[in-house]
Amino acid sequence: MYVNREWLELVQEDALDPDLPICDPHHHFFADSNRYVAYMPPDARHDMTGSHRIMETVFVECREGYRRSGPESMKPVGETEFVMELVTERPDEEVLLAAGIVGYADLTLGGSVAEVLEAHLAAAPGRFKGIRHATAYAPGLQSYGNSPPNLLSDNEFRAGFACLAQYGLTFDALIYAHQMPDLVDLAAAFPSTTIILDHIGMPLDVGGPDSERAQAWREGIIEIAQRPNVVVKLGGLGMTQSGFGWHEQAMPPDSVTLAEQTGPFYLWCIEHFGVDRCMFESNFPVDKVSYSYSVLWNSFKRMTASFSSDERAALFRGTALRVYQLGDG
Repeated sequence: MYVNREWLELVQEDALDPDLPICDPHHHFFADSNRYVAYMPPDARHDMTGSHRIMETVFVECREGYRRSGPESMKPVGETEFVMELVTERPDEEVLLAAGIVGYADLTLGGSVAEVLEAHLAAAPGRFKGIRHATAYAPGLQSYGNSPPNLLSDNEFRAGFACLAQYGLTFDALIYAHQMPDLVDLAAAFPSTTIILDHIGMPLDVGGPDSERAQAWREGIIEIAQRPNVVVKLGGLGMTQSGFGWHEQAMPPDSVTLAEQTGPFYLWCIEHFGVDRCMFESNFPVDKVSYSYSVLWNSFKRMTASFSSDERAALFRGTALRVYQLGDG
């Protein structure tokens, strides 16, 4: 993933409603690697401070910092250790980075995944909140995690999933939009486990609200919203696979354009899930390929300008605090 910083700087905006408290419930840290541009705490703080009022964040697994030795099943615990080392170096910073941590554990280990969960919890006392085991699958498409088809229905996966409730952990679901019926079934089978639908279900090549793919996505959202233990993260449309093509334009989108083009998707989720089951997210630095951090949060503020103060408080911070059990949430 290449981020063109000079291109992003062509559009600069001051923060709208700069005093509105925000929890960013989805970002990553990347060391300098062949997969992604480096994005470490100084980079995150640069994006998050001096503009919008970001209070705390949730780090979501991205396969960084794994242990290089020991049992294969335990290697992902290294990512939690890696994040804790990064964020405890400067504890008095304005933004509480990784107030919550969502890690990876192979749920196909079944009941034996409990050992991995306990190790994550021990590595980040009070901060470790959940698991993301990517299950996104589409024929002919290489996806993050390279999941096989129908993993959400796999018996061993579900045996591992059942362990989450024992530890009070959430599950971040990374799926494609056409897999939403499978997630509905999983949510029905485990009603006591909170499931967070990442990136509004990752609609592929949707391009705009009037496409056939967008209509199919809308129908899926209606169905999955019926499961009360599912909440949704509003973000992720900056990924190139969404099909908007901003990264190929001469200028990055400003917040007015972004709100106009993404608002129909995010507002549809809010309509069907309600503000108490929705949370805005950045998905940085992955979405940074398409727009800047300040522009993104301005677009969220524009599309909710007519909402009440209580509704905005939920969308921008309250839902995330409650779902991930952060601070005063």
